[in-house]
Amino acid sequence: MAVTPARAKELALSLEGASERPHFERTALRTPRKTFATLAGDGADINLMFDPDLRDFFCEQAPVAFSPVPGGWGRMGATRCDLAAVDEATLASALKAAHALAAPRPKRPRKR
Repeated sequence: MAVTPARAKELALSLEGASERPHFERTALRTPRKTFATLAGDGADINLMFDPDLRDFFCEQAPVAFSPVPGGWGRMGATRCDLAAVDEATLASALKAAHALAAPRPKRPRKR
């Protein structure tokens, strides 16, 4: 049931255009546009950058694994995922959702 930190990172980096870089004591997992998740240095959890609706959905569906990040980040949608309590399919779904929110926006056609 648990997902290892290495597997969580592998799942995140398999998404289109994803890369990693240091982010304080965590590893930021990013699209070219912005961060969609951060993995704890000790590998205990991964924070997903959701909007409030996705935060509520995942917290309701798997309350043992997902919880809002405390404070203002959590009110904006940031969600903690306990890697010891989540299964791979659920984490993969959550990563895809966070990645989609952070994906580069399509360019609008120029008005002439």
